[in-house]
Amino acid sequence: MSGLHTLGRWTADRALATPDRTAIDDRGVRLSYRELDTRAAALAGAFQDAGYRHGDRIATVTGNSADHVVLFFACAKAGLVLVPLSWRLSARELAAQLQLADPALLLVEDEFSSVAAAAASRLPVPPPAAPLGRTGIEAGPPPPLHLLPPGERPAGGTTDDDDPLLMVFTSGTQADPKAVVLSHANCFWTNLSLSRTAEIGSHDVVLAVLPQFHAGGWNIQPLLAWWTGATVVLERTFDAGRILQLIEDRRVTTMMGVPANYLMLASHPRFASADLSSLGRAVVGGAPMPAPLLRTWHSRGVALAQGYGLSEAGPNVLCLPEEEAEARIGMAGKPYPHVDVAVADPVTGELQAGPCTGELLVAGPGVFQGYFRNPEATAAALAGGWLHTGDLVERDADGYLRVIDRLKDIYISGGENVAPAEVEAVLREHPAVAEAAVTSVPDPQWGETGIAYVVRRPGTAADALELLEHCSARLARFKVPSRISFVDGLPRTSLHKIARSRLGKPEPGVPATSLHDQPAGPVSHRQDNA
Repeated sequence: MSGLHTLGRWTADRALATPDRTAIDDRGVRLSYRELDTRAAALAGAFQDAGYRHGDRIATVTGNSADHVVLFFACAKAGLVLVPLSWRLSARELAAQLQLADPALLLVEDEFSSVAAAAASRLPVPPPAAPLGRTGIEAGPPPPLHLLPPGERPAGGTTDDDDPLLMVFTSGTQADPKAVVLSHANCFWTNLSLSRTAEIGSHDVVLAVLPQFHAGGWNIQPLLAWWTGATVVLERTFDAGRILQLIEDRRVTTMMGVPANYLMLASHPRFASADLSSLGRAVVGGAPMPAPLLRTWHSRGVALAQGYGLSEAGPNVLCLPEEEAEARIGMAGKPYPHVDVAVADPVTGELQAGPCTGELLVAGPGVFQGYFRNPEATAAALAGGWLHTGDLVERDADGYLRVIDRLKDIYISGGENVAPAEVEAVLREHPAVAEAAVTSVPDPQWGETGIAYVVRRPGTAADALELLEHCSARLARFKVPSRISFVDGLPRTSLHKIARSRLGKPEPGVPATSLHDQPAGPVSHRQDNA
């Protein structure tokens, strides 16, 4: 018998209760709960028969698909670990992640076979590889390279709550991505906590656009939907026009995205006329929702629940319910049920009470087991029994939290701390600014100073002087950027978060002539930082 909080029985329960209800709509091809459970159970048994052992890792390079969901639940039933890898990576980057993950099997969608093969060829001993789906892995897994040693647990049989289920790599905006291990219990509790705030019922239609190589691609709505018997519409890429059409055609009731997704939708020519009447609520995460964009969506009758999370926490940590979204613009909210948070002094590490500013710490059953084969990083992340997020937050007198910035992105100018996110928010208030990102550079006088990278709204012509005057009227002088660079686009991670570490570096396919540096001029002259 499996543990109380394992996910392998979720599809079996739904197949018993609502066998003919649609579980997945994958580009128009529908899969019922009966079919989903039948295929997942058969694949789990095939893994066991082929000699895979409990805890073996199954890596994938694939887009969002029903075949991938079948594999997830097969792994859950068999006690295997799904390791979804990003198809956006280069062969060199994929090889590094495969080397760390050390999978027993690599499953690849045809579209990504070239990059996956190039990555595997870089390994000393490449894992066996196969395609996903009915005619691929479900027709019979290849035997693993290892033989099942005496005493090893074979795949299948009893699965425990603390057994690993999902292993996702951190976004890679830093030099050394790490593999986050989430157990069955982690996934159970993070979905239970989500259900207490962003409720999903059996008649909901969930549009899933986050890539399945992220924790959010599973644990922010899709898994909860399959737990409760809802329908999940899977989308592989984010095309604003197609998303608006899907909302209309499939009568989508809820979705999750990052602010960049909602900006692209709101900027589409069809946004004003699109039928959004079925979309009762939407979840936004990854970064605070700019106030003008929030109001744009509210004007279309869509309630937005804002939140904050990170892979190491499952990922759900904070949520601002839809009824408070406009009253507390910029806030990430309060903890989900079953999640504990604290704010620590970033220098002394002491926990602070009441209104304060410091590093956000998280505890609870959704917090990850650790980084795979990296005990030093795990110990640092979980020091003192808390997950150290690395995010600087501000807590108000009512207990609401606002994420200021990543601690590593804070820079010191003339002895004063500057949070790039604060400067970016002020820049976005200007009507000519579509997007903005700020990073620091060395400065002989002030130690560090900021450079702002700005994407203009179409049809506007604001220059650097105008934007700097705008900042000077709203920010302390030491926070005003020393230079404005107008760019055609900002570098982003695979979740559309701004990748500050790549600011100022040409992006693939973007010509260098798209960068238009404009020095600050007299407006940026700073008397002092007092």
